[in-house]
Amino acid sequence: MKDKKVFILGMARSGYEAAKLLSKNNTVFITDMKEQDEKQVKELEELGVKLVICDDPVDYLDDSYDLLVKNPGIKYNHKTVLKARELGIDVINEVELAYYYINKDINIIGVTGSNGKTTTVTLIYKFLEKDGKKVCLGGNIGYPLCSLVEDLKNYDYLALEISDHQLCDMYKFKTNVSVLTNIVPAHLDFHDSFERYKEMKKRIFNNMTSKDIGIINYDNNEAMSLTRDIGCTKYYFSRKDKTKAYMHDNAIYYEGEKIIDCRYIKLRGVHNYENIMAAICAVKVYGVSSDSIRDVLLEFGGVEHRIEYVDTIDGVEYYNDSKATNCEATKTALNSFDNPVLLIMGGLDRGNPFDELDEAIKNVSYVACYGETKAKIKEYCNERGISCGVFDTLKEATISCYEKSTLGDVVLLSPACASWDQYKNFEDRGNEYKEIVNSLRGNE
Repeated sequence: MKDKKVFILGMARSGYEAAKLLSKNNTVFITDMKEQDEKQVKELEELGVKLVICDDPVDYLDDSYDLLVKNPGIKYNHKTVLKARELGIDVINEVELAYYYINKDINIIGVTGSNGKTTTVTLIYKFLEKDGKKVCLGGNIGYPLCSLVEDLKNYDYLALEISDHQLCDMYKFKTNVSVLTNIVPAHLDFHDSFERYKEMKKRIFNNMTSKDIGIINYDNNEAMSLTRDIGCTKYYFSRKDKTKAYMHDNAIYYEGEKIIDCRYIKLRGVHNYENIMAAICAVKVYGVSSDSIRDVLLEFGGVEHRIEYVDTIDGVEYYNDSKATNCEATKTALNSFDNPVLLIMGGLDRGNPFDELDEAIKNVSYVACYGETKAKIKEYCNERGISCGVFDTLKEATISCYEKSTLGDVVLLSPACASWDQYKNFEDRGNEYKEIVNSLRGNE
């Protein structure tokens, strides 16, 4: 990447970092619809980057550009993207861009899937780190890869979370180990079909050879079907069958070796056992010891906003699962508890039905719904005879659960919907929930 004219569509964290990286020896133009942080704007201007805030960036794109770097959140059929393709301009994203700069000697472990990506990639990172390996963590977990390019010279391993949005615009990018945690319908509003969504997920195996390792959930039919014809060596993990990593008598095994009894694992929920097995498969490729794996599992309590324990008030436990932006994730959270659950649901309507919650929701005594989907959730609950309260805000819904809960109950925020109707992202939603729960302490 030298002496190129580059158009960056959308700033946010990834665009900002891409612009900084490119500015060293390229002509960079960046556009966004929203006003940006003044400090970042000034920094980019000093680097020679031109930033334009406008509603219609397509007018600024012409055939003088060599490359368009698209923010992952911008849809594939955005008119600026379509124009770029018509002009023969390559369209990539920030991860693909960073890959051009990375030393190819580094071992890249990529993780994708509908659910469990962040927990799995964090476990991989912690297992490698505990074993004394020089490992860096990045990607969709919050550290744009472009921001890590310089530091990666000091590492031997890169653990990278990769979303389907990012995989849309990746072509030369290649991992040494790729993990597919699972596949369920998600982000259908972005991809327009489940088939396209699945094909994007499959791209994590692009450019892999038989020397590379693909790690796949043996119990997930969609993942198994999707990966039938990939060219890498396949490792499987399963809760039901004896595969590379598997469960037996409530313990996790790898190639016949007992790694740990599940009762000693700090992470909660059977879905996390799948994440653990996937991570074990990934790090065993690089000789990580079982002792290092056990040490991490005895201490690691999970990632923020993913069935995160918040507090116990008047004998009621409160959990923050704001990351549950689809029904499969909410179902997984519900299956993690034996106690009666008061469930908080709601958010952006992405067109997904709630029917797949039918089995898991049987342990739910009350649903408090809010946001754009509240009427849809209320109708779902009424049809199944589940007590349901309808509210405008998350705060009202949480207070309702506090008032209705009794000793031994669990209050769970697991929305089954995206956050964007009322929040910037799921982190903001989860943080507000934790603030609301903390404020309830004064009512004891």
